[in-house]
Amino acid sequence: MKEWLLQIFTWWNGQTMGTRFYTWRYGTKVGEDIYGNIYYTNADKTRRWMIYNGPVEATAIPSGWHGWMHHRTDTAPSEETYKPREWEKTHEKNHTGTHEAYRPAGSLLRPEKDRPRVTGEYDAWTP
Repeated sequence: MKEWLLQIFTWWNGQTMGTRFYTWRYGTKVGEDIYGNIYYTNADKTRRWMIYNGPVEATAIPSGWHGWMHHRTDTAPSEETYKPREWEKTHEKNHTGTHEAYRPAGSLLRPEKDRPRVTGEYDAWTP
């Protein structure tokens, strides 16, 4: 019951009712990735879409499927023996706004002990 309410009133928790109907009517399943996202195309293969497994997170699309989704390749990873390159990273949740977010050296959000000490060599400019 909760899943149906989420599909009616939200778009960020998977597919909406419109997407469910369109997928049922016109969709042909192309494949599924390691995260459980399911990929579809229509009969003439001009449209491509996916149904997220869980909340909508744009970074949760693996590299091979990303290329197929954006029409950079006509062959889906499920139709070939796709192997990620050694430099391709696996998905990592977006940490923006959390305590796990990247904070470079010198950032005001890093702990004070990581910031370099002020040496007093700076003189303010005066006109």
